[in-house]
Amino acid sequence: MTITKVNGFEQLNKKLKTYIKNEEELNEIEKAYLFAKEKHNGQKRISGEDYIVHPLNVAYILSEIHADSKTISAALLHDTIEDCDVTKEELENRFGLEVSKLVESITKINKLNFSGDNEAVIANQRKILVGMTEDVRVIILKLADRLHNMRTLWALSEKRQKDNAKETLDIFTPIAHRLGINSIKSELEDLSLRYLKPDVYYQIVEKLNKTKVERDNYIVEMMESVSKILNEHDIKHEIKGRSKSIYSIYKKLDKGKSFNEIYDLLALRVFVDTEAECYQVLGLIHSKYRPIPKRFKDYIAMPKTNMYQSLHTTIFGIDGQLFEIQIRTYEMDKVAENGIASHWSYKEGKSNMQSEMEQKLQFFRVIMELKNEESEEHFVDSVKEDVLKDTIYVFTPLGDVIELPNGSTPIDFAYRVHSKVGDTMIGAIVNNTIVPLDYKLKDNDIVKINTNKNSTPSKEWINIAKTTQAKNKIKSFFNKTVKEDYYNKGEELLNKELKRRKIPINSFLSSENIDKIIGELKYNDLNELYINLGSSRISPNQVINIITEENITKEEIILNKTKDKEVVLPNIKNDIIVKGIDDIKVNIASCCKPVNGDRIVGYITKGHGITVHRMACPNVNDLNERLIDVKWNNTKKKYPTSLLIKSLDDKNVLMEIVSKTSNSDITIESIKTLTSGDDYTYQVTVLVENKEKLMKYMNDLNMISNILSVERLIK
Repeated sequence: MTITKVNGFEQLNKKLKTYIKNEEELNEIEKAYLFAKEKHNGQKRISGEDYIVHPLNVAYILSEIHADSKTISAALLHDTIEDCDVTKEELENRFGLEVSKLVESITKINKLNFSGDNEAVIANQRKILVGMTEDVRVIILKLADRLHNMRTLWALSEKRQKDNAKETLDIFTPIAHRLGINSIKSELEDLSLRYLKPDVYYQIVEKLNKTKVERDNYIVEMMESVSKILNEHDIKHEIKGRSKSIYSIYKKLDKGKSFNEIYDLLALRVFVDTEAECYQVLGLIHSKYRPIPKRFKDYIAMPKTNMYQSLHTTIFGIDGQLFEIQIRTYEMDKVAENGIASHWSYKEGKSNMQSEMEQKLQFFRVIMELKNEESEEHFVDSVKEDVLKDTIYVFTPLGDVIELPNGSTPIDFAYRVHSKVGDTMIGAIVNNTIVPLDYKLKDNDIVKINTNKNSTPSKEWINIAKTTQAKNKIKSFFNKTVKEDYYNKGEELLNKELKRRKIPINSFLSSENIDKIIGELKYNDLNELYINLGSSRISPNQVINIITEENITKEEIILNKTKDKEVVLPNIKNDIIVKGIDDIKVNIASCCKPVNGDRIVGYITKGHGITVHRMACPNVNDLNERLIDVKWNNTKKKYPTSLLIKSLDDKNVLMEIVSKTSNSDITIESIKTLTSGDDYTYQVTVLVENKEKLMKYMNDLNMISNILSVERLIK
């Protein structure tokens, strides 16, 4: 594929005019370019080029897949909010709401910094994956942005090259594959391999170059032979030689194949006008050249879920050489190269991408369901497991295709069809044979689910199901039952405490008192109050004290003791092992406050021994010369570390934060209120034995309804 480097607007404009015929749209794009050029004036990229070259090239990449005018404008403007003195409101006033929303979304993604710290990477990956579902054009724009950045990756340090390449392979190329945008996916893969494994990359390039003349001769000869056959039958066609990507060759070599065993190094692609002609061409080729058994695939009758359609066959061609031949219509080729991006619509100047996405890609529907996961780490694991890994394609009895992760069971199939089908399932029939519910489905299985309206799920299904979607729906069913139990338990606990304190139940639960209680606790109704009592999120005394106005709970006593208290870092002699040094002063860094289990590094200070930081601490990122290896000794001592907690509530949330320590072997040392207003931010310093207990406590805090976020503080 020829890569076009764009240095000026005229190149882009010429390309746009090949498919955008509306002068008003072209004028809006030029207006966006002039605005971006003015705002980026004087800015340079690390490569030394004027900054405007980057958005120009991103826009050109999108023009190659015929992006709509709004997306092209957003591509030209995509860095103006982040890098220039421009607001979303200004963009909206000048270019409209649609363009400004696209720019705002891509800005949120581009602001993310990926560090080596696992928690940060997970949070950022989640934002990328969820952010793209708001409008599929955002992720296509992001893919184009990433592609141009990968083309200029040579300007960065070796470490950043490898980090960016790995991130591209882990996150962006699977997404490009799911969207069917092969033209971007293949180049991203090749560029990633070039920087991740340069030795392997250039070895493959060298081998390809050595055999290029010979391969080209075979390709020309085979093209002439096939063309002659089709001309004899009056089939209008076009034939192209197809180069196999370097990355796809690497993947086959990595699986143990030798270079000579890769069938499709010699490959042709035949284009015709109609679907019927595709099958006619296949028959004519097979009538002259013997096909290899089990190497034929019909993606026309059974398209991939990213809309890819084509016939694939491998034959013994000229001189017994193996050729892979792909046969498709011109329209199928457009979809094969551009995927969902081949469905840009210009009706009334609006894009129909979102509706196409919803119709064609189960991928996005799965992500939309997954994004409500409680744990960010769980979310990313789920996306990688359910969405980005190998998939199988199975059928309903009516012939509808269902995409599932490899290893899925009839339980996953049932819940993918509909929650009610899953909840009432009593058995499964696969290919007319009754199978157990832990049966591993295979490609092309036809699955029928038997149901009974009076049946309910089993908790055992959670362990059998493969997909997070199915597991969550099963858990959701049982959560309803659990809530009923919590309600009954909560009502019983409140009544018991009222009796103990000799308070009449009926008078306490007057409508006036109930309104005051649920208003103070910010609950919706009495049901929610009882459920929270039953689940121990609040205590009966907290509820009763709202009416009796008695002082004060044990949590409040702790709060008063910890509010704004200064915390002294402990002496850690013998808790940290310093490589090669036995007796030296060692201090815990006050900026990041590591605890046992954190990945740590030592920094040699001038006259104050060694200060131990978390590896994720930005304060040691650029201090390579004075860093030293350190590791935790087998210590059970508790260390202080600070959390930054954002919430919608004040006093009640603080008491819930305190109450969560009761079952977690964690002590609150101090609480500082940093901001208040519509929401609150607290710096909470806790004493904790290790990172595992800290993470459990943070997860417990995230379960509190009014808490917006919990993260570890690094100053």
